[in-house]
Amino acid sequence: MAAQTGVESDEQLLARAVGDLSRRTRFPVVFAGLEHAGAVHVTAIAGARTHSIEGLVVQASKGLGGASFVEGRPRLALDYRTSRSITHDYDRAILGEGISTLLAVPVMVAGRARGVIYCGSWHRSPVGDVVSRPAFTAAESLGTELRVRDEVRRRLALAPPPAAVTTLPTAAREELRESYAELRSIAAAVNDAGIRDRLAQLERRLAALSSDGSGPAEKVDTNLSPREIDVLACCALGSTNGEIAAALGLKEGTVKSYLASAMAKLDASTRHAAVMRARRAGILP
Repeated sequence: MAAQTGVESDEQLLARAVGDLSRRTRFPVVFAGLEHAGAVHVTAIAGARTHSIEGLVVQASKGLGGASFVEGRPRLALDYRTSRSITHDYDRAILGEGISTLLAVPVMVAGRARGVIYCGSWHRSPVGDVVSRPAFTAAESLGTELRVRDEVRRRLALAPPPAAVTTLPTAAREELRESYAELRSIAAAVNDAGIRDRLAQLERRLAALSSDGSGPAEKVDTNLSPREIDVLACCALGSTNGEIAAALGLKEGTVKSYLASAMAKLDASTRHAAVMRARRAGILP
C-alpha cells in the first residue's frame, strides 16, 4: 500500500522492524515480507551477502516460510539443504545466499498470518529459546502495529466527513463515544508517530461529528494531558475507576490522580461535570 504523506507505509514499518531485529538477534541475516494476493513478498532484507533473496515471492505452503504462513506457527530447518519436512521450491534463493539454518516466524494479526519474518545463519546453528525470542518478539510487535493500522483504516473508512452530519440519534452518539474511548486506549499503546497522528485526526473527526451545531465550542483555558483525556473519555461511558484502570493498563490510584487533575483544570466538582465541560469545549464527543 502506498504511503500517505507523513505516514509510514506497511512496507516501511516492516523494513524498520527487520533493521531493529538484525541488531538484536544472533542470526546474521534477517529478511521478511508481507502477504499480497496469497503470497509473501520479501521486501526487507538485512545482513545478506548476496542478492539472491531480493524480490523473493513465497507461495502459501511452499518452502519453510510458506509452511509457517499457512500453519500460523514458527518453522525451523536446522539444515535447510537436507530438510525433508519442507518443499525446496526456493533453494536457489536460500542456498544462493549460503543459508544453512533458517527460522521462519509468521506475523499474526487477529488470528491470520499477514507475513513472515526469516532469520538465517550461514552455518548450522542450534536454536533455543534465547536465540529465537527476539524474532518472536519482533513478529508479535509487528502484528500489533498492523492490527492497529487495520483498525484505523476501518474507522476512517466508516466515519463520514464532519459536514455530512449535523445531529446524531442518541444511540449513534453513544456508539461514537465508545469508539472514541477505544481509539484513545489504542493510541496509548502505539509507538508509531504517523499512526498516532492519524488516530488524533480521527478522534477530532469523531468529536466534530458529535456536535449538535447549537453554538460555538466553549473556550476552556486549560491544556489537558493525553492521559487525562483518556480517563475522561472512559468516564463519559460511565466506567468506574477500576474499569478505567483495566482498559488503560493503569493502577486505580493513577486513574484517580488523572481524574482529579482533569477536574481541577476544568473547574469541575464532579466527574460528570468535567465530562460535560470537556464536551462543550469540543475535547470529547
